[in-house]
Amino acid sequence: MYSPHLANTTNHPFGIAVKSADGIYITDKNNHRYIDLISGIAVSNLGHQHPHIIKSLNAQLEKHLHVMVFGEYSQDIQNKLAESLTSLLPSSLDCLYVVNSGTEANEAALKLAKRATGKTRLISFKGAYHGSTHGSLSVSGNEHKKYAFRPLLPDVIQLPFNDVNSLDFIDHRVAAVIIEPIQGDAGVRIPSVEFMQKLRKICNDHCILLIADEIQTGFGRTGKLFAFEHFGIVPDIMTIGKAFGGGMPIGGLVTSQKLMSLFTHNPTLGHITTFGGHPMCCAGALAGIEILQKENLIAQVESKGVLFEKLLNHPLIKEIRRKGLFFAIEMENADMVQKVVEGCKEKGLLSFWFLSCPESFRIAPPLIITEEQIALSCEIINEVMDELS
Repeated sequence: MYSPHLANTTNHPFGIAVKSADGIYITDKNNHRYIDLISGIAVSNLGHQHPHIIKSLNAQLEKHLHVMVFGEYSQDIQNKLAESLTSLLPSSLDCLYVVNSGTEANEAALKLAKRATGKTRLISFKGAYHGSTHGSLSVSGNEHKKYAFRPLLPDVIQLPFNDVNSLDFIDHRVAAVIIEPIQGDAGVRIPSVEFMQKLRKICNDHCILLIADEIQTGFGRTGKLFAFEHFGIVPDIMTIGKAFGGGMPIGGLVTSQKLMSLFTHNPTLGHITTFGGHPMCCAGALAGIEILQKENLIAQVESKGVLFEKLLNHPLIKEIRRKGLFFAIEMENADMVQKVVEGCKEKGLLSFWFLSCPESFRIAPPLIITEEQIALSCEIINEVMDELS
């Protein structure tokens, strides 16, 4: 199934040999069709092969592919994407820097925070996942994923997530606080409004930049365009990726024009990327934003999430943590999670586990999933659990 010349990330990959994908379904080379409840880890929010995205990609393909490193030539598709995205955001988030992935966006955000403040200390939170490149790994919270690569960035301090009192540790020496408004790979951990609003106030009081990592929570996943909207705050910098591209590889850093302009001097070209803003990826991203608006998908997310939660009613489930269509289903232990995930795969349904929460499994379906498809999905999951009990 896997070429010996292609790198693996684990000795035990999930083992689906993909032939095609369409809507909420993935078909393997044996023509087995699977309901995809993980969306490529919160990437395919609009399903697979959405016709409007394919049309947008084909239209751009007829014009041009890569022509120059980001920022040197004016490209219509980049301009349209930036205007479309920022028109949906608070006025202080009015400038987009396009990169290739979420972890790259976080790297850029950390650099910008140091450049803007002249300070070096970074605050992040236990359980966080911000990527696997050097800087983003430094501010991530899973020591099991970090220890082999130390030393990482110095002057990084991690605080307990959703602990209001721990925020008092943050002071004027800090350049930035980076946070997932809802922690993803820690198992969908949702902070209190009090915690998030106090964090925003402390950052204001000490001239600290607040970075919201919306890579996994963005573009409707939680029932809002971005998860920070649930808490009545606005970050200074927002990082995006995953679902941003409609299935194409793209990330982004969004902040004010004033802050972003710091990358242009002292030094010149303070942050550069060859392929960031690739026109095909921008075409996918622009089409994705258009679909979210035209099909009114975000307004349907919460009711679909409620239906999932109602139908996933089994005594083996210890807890369901959810925001919108972003779920962690907690079981007794990691072994039980493994059995549920494998059992679902055998019955034609794809779920997955979390990096930092082995006792829970992930559900994050395409937002286009119907009530009938939700009912069938829950029937399969409950059936697997019945067999295990």
